[in-house]
Amino acid sequence: MTMRTIHRAVTGALATAAVTAAVLTVPAAAGTADGTAAGRHDRHSATRSAMEAQIRAGIPGVLGQTRDAGGTWQGSAGVADLDTGRPRLPQDRFRIGSVSKVFTSVVLLQLEAEGRLSLDDSVDRWLPGVVRGNGHDGRKITVRQLLNHTSGIYNYTADPEFQKLIGPGFREHRFETHTPAELVKIATAHAPDFRPGEGWNYSNTNYILAGMITEKVTGHSYATEIERRVIRPLGLRATTLPGTSPKMPDPHGTAYSKLGSEDPSTQPFDATELNPSWGGAAGEIISTTGDLNRFYQALIGGKLLPGAQQRELQTTVSTGGKMPGARYGLGVAEIPLSCGVTVWSHTGGIHGSVTLAASTAGGKHTAAFNLNGDWAGDLTALTEAEYCGKAPSGDFAGRTPDRAPQKVMTLR
Repeated sequence: MTMRTIHRAVTGALATAAVTAAVLTVPAAAGTADGTAAGRHDRHSATRSAMEAQIRAGIPGVLGQTRDAGGTWQGSAGVADLDTGRPRLPQDRFRIGSVSKVFTSVVLLQLEAEGRLSLDDSVDRWLPGVVRGNGHDGRKITVRQLLNHTSGIYNYTADPEFQKLIGPGFREHRFETHTPAELVKIATAHAPDFRPGEGWNYSNTNYILAGMITEKVTGHSYATEIERRVIRPLGLRATTLPGTSPKMPDPHGTAYSKLGSEDPSTQPFDATELNPSWGGAAGEIISTTGDLNRFYQALIGGKLLPGAQQRELQTTVSTGGKMPGARYGLGVAEIPLSCGVTVWSHTGGIHGSVTLAASTAGGKHTAAFNLNGDWAGDLTALTEAEYCGKAPSGDFAGRTPDRAPQKVMTLR
């Protein structure tokens, strides 16, 4: 399973009638920073409607925060826990999946600004012999091609056996540790998707290698460098890299997964605790809506990178139709919306958690949303509502650009 689009998170199944009823007995509610739903925050009515639509589709709970010149707006719908009915809270932490890639990219771009590596360096320059076999050749792949997914390196999460491990076999294998070398070996056991620079395909392997390069260049883990260069300077106090620990820091809700099942009768499974080492530099981070907004405001606002590297970050390539209408930069996607607004965005999907972080140019209007269920939902509806004021017109559960089911535990 690959990321069919970085801007839409859905699956092929609705929640069961029992689960949907349980969610809807708790009134869906969205509040504002000052506790009111009136005045200058009326413009968020479309966003509230889009959040409530996720609950009608069967998602247990949705959490959102937006920031712009008008201030900070915080909203929630549904519940954080189906058993207790506890609502989702602004300070709740959740796994952000592939939004982690943006943090990893920033570290490599900062290292380039310091003259410690070049985006045009070959992968083999830093990881000699690591990317070899079955047509893969790290001597012909650049760091830039890793970050914009034009390397052609096979996506290890698409491997059929690995799919079984993180899908049907998740309950048995959820606490196992996977090393970066092991994940790269899974990828290079397959043929490349295309020759370097001659196509585009979303591959988590690219960012596993980016993390390995960071360690080789600095002598420190990618986690240490992310903490030193991004988390601490921005004061992202609720953002952590758990490594191999399966625990979620408090406060947090429950992450519900159907483990990729397309059977509507499948009951949601508590997938909150897991060893995220299988995601590593491509998807292990835990954060909050507030921290993600602060991060995107700084990143797209040009406060984390010098001008040259900022331009590299936002230099995009075609996705060859795999992300319709969008182009991909170095860890962020350029997404045109229906109203003419363009956002810089990334989504993340991991067991029981689906996340979106976005910003307009200059970091002027940021938004972050999280769904604590991975089988039905639409991040496009949330984004269009927030930035274009368009409330969803009907049901959207199970919808994808090509009408195919999307299983979100594959670090989209």
